[in-house]
Amino acid sequence: MNIAAHPELLDLLAASHALGTMRGGARRRFEAIAREQAPVRAAALMWQGRLASMAELQPSVVPDAAVWTRIRNLIEAEQASDTMARQRAAAPEAAPAQPTTTGGWLRSLALWRGASLAGALATVIAVVAGLDLQRQLQTTPAVQYVAVLADDKATASMLVTFDPKHNQLVLQRLGNFQPGADKSLQLWALPPGAAPRSLGVLGDEPALKLTATEANLRAIPALAISLEPRGGVPSERGPTGPVLFHGPLIEKTL
Repeated sequence: MNIAAHPELLDLLAASHALGTMRGGARRRFEAIAREQAPVRAAALMWQGRLASMAELQPSVVPDAAVWTRIRNLIEAEQASDTMARQRAAAPEAAPAQPTTTGGWLRSLALWRGASLAGALATVIAVVAGLDLQRQLQTTPAVQYVAVLADDKATASMLVTFDPKHNQLVLQRLGNFQPGADKSLQLWALPPGAAPRSLGVLGDEPALKLTATEANLRAIPALAISLEPRGGVPSERGPTGPVLFHGPLIEKTL
């Protein structure tokens, strides 16, 4: 199945991979596909960037003491449940363990009530965390176009996303390439049947933003980055230095 042909499924798989809920063989298969298919790799990198940016913007909060109490109760309840399971497994089948006193019944009842309460608390915590994640996702920038620019050896070096809410191209360095003190990297749009058009000169920051509009990106199938003299060259001249990185510009359904 070509998951790149199913944007909604690809988005869910990339989100699950970034959140860490995709595990085992499914995670290994997804990563193998991402290494081979640029759209899948772009979706995975985009979700990793979104979650990383949320963590950076989220203010640090000291957990309430009640949170640690709940965690301790969950751990103790799980340990008690495991102990009881081992005792039942070790007991002879012909003589199953039976409570012999009222106190034993009361202790067993209290234990299971505690386990049930711990499970309910875990469910509440999971729901609250899910609602908070949903709220943060709603406030993060929308992404309508994405591109992973790689060198001739298919090594990803730049992740480019377009935020239509703010009319910005957001670029994140994925490699450690440095242009040198007398050189600059310049981003180019590659329209079909027309000369390359400059979208801006990149600075030395690991992540930077360039002003752009959807009209400038519509019908642009690919982007490229060339190595130019310091400060870049005029757009009408086109790239004068070697093209280091390039890749398709993919429109993503919001």
